[in-house]
Amino acid sequence: MEARAVNRFIGTSPRKMRLVIDLIRGKSVGDALNILHFSPKHASKAAEKVLRSAIANMQNKDDAGRVDTDTLYVKECFVDGGPSMKRILPAPMGRAYRILKRSNHITIVVAQRVEAQ
Repeated sequence: MEARAVNRFIGTSPRKMRLVIDLIRGKSVGDALNILHFSPKHASKAAEKVLRSAIANMQNKDDAGRVDTDTLYVKECFVDGGPSMKRILPAPMGRAYRILKRSNHITIVVAQRVEAQ
């Protein structure tokens, strides 16, 4: 059984978010939450929010709501690029530079570990 959570239009660049997401891929949920909570990167706050949402979705998926979070792990996580806002920045000698304010979409899938019997 697995559950997913998606957060769209996050206001950081996809490259910076991928640095954070690569830290938690394949880890248990407890370890991933610790890594994200104590990471100094700004993008880790949004990633932690999405991971907590995926865990809550997993608990809501079960009718009894008795999912053991110790058996959950981050099965899949990826970052897609979102739309870029085009802005103009004043430059020397009367010119203007175009800058791109990038955004991203983050998806995290959590699943239960299947114990070998």
